[in-house]
Amino acid sequence: MIRYILKRLLAMIPVILALTFVVFTIMYLTPGDPTARILGNEYTAEASAILKTELGIDRPFIVQYFSYLGGLLQGDFGRSYITMAPVSDELFARFPNTFTIVIWAMVFCVGVGLPIGVLSATKPNSVFSNITMVISLLGVSLPIFWLGLLLILLFSVNLGWLPAGSMNHGFRSIILPAITLGANYMANVMRTTRSSMLEAIRQDYIRTARAKGVDKGSVIRKHALPNALMPTITVVGMNIGALLGGAVLTETVFSIPGTGRLLVDSIGSRDTPMVLGCLVIMAVCVAISNLIVDLIYAYIDPRIKAEYAGGEA
Repeated sequence: MIRYILKRLLAMIPVILALTFVVFTIMYLTPGDPTARILGNEYTAEASAILKTELGIDRPFIVQYFSYLGGLLQGDFGRSYITMAPVSDELFARFPNTFTIVIWAMVFCVGVGLPIGVLSATKPNSVFSNITMVISLLGVSLPIFWLGLLLILLFSVNLGWLPAGSMNHGFRSIILPAITLGANYMANVMRTTRSSMLEAIRQDYIRTARAKGVDKGSVIRKHALPNALMPTITVVGMNIGALLGGAVLTETVFSIPGTGRLLVDSIGSRDTPMVLGCLVIMAVCVAISNLIVDLIYAYIDPRIKAEYAGGEA
């Protein structure tokens, strides 16, 4: 198992290298002069040339890229073109906000979608099952920014129960953003769990367990659910990247200072080191989450665990 984990961690290196090269190339070819935004009213051709030399963006593309890559390998994300402060300082200040929202959105996805999907599968063609299917369709269809605005109008403006934005009110500040971000993916978890549970319940080993007199609750918990969880875990793991992407809209709607909002602002100002820093952090989070999903697979399915233990993966 340790060998497998090390192999997956080493596989992250070429992914991050490819990501940095593609993004660096796109930012380099994007029209615009970042020094014009920095200098503002003091912009002149001479001042721009001096600033480009200080920032190192007057050098050839390949020199700039390998200079950035050399610093990244040493843990240096570079300095922002706009604030001239280390990129890592801004990332460490903002990433906890994004991480908190994404984690609670995932808790909402799994905590609500999984039990509803299981109950819906155990009562097919019932009123409850039909209602949950309608809810899941609505959840998939609602845009994040629209749902966020509706929740703000209801719970913040009309009822006054929850704050409309920022992260200054403790856990109360997280509730609306987490629900907004997680609603769409909760519907996916619900639909996937329901379909996989329906398939598992129809298997022969379930009928055998019932024929032996095992009560319905034990059949669902000990036999059907563990086998039905594999597709759901896959969906949850894939949603990590989607949640990080969706955090851009959520942070904008709720005025949350996170990495998603920072990424959008940095792209607009052509702040290449900040853009790269945000994307590298997101890529590492997605890679680690996929590794965790694979380890959960091994924990749930003894066959996979035995395969890893035998060093075949």
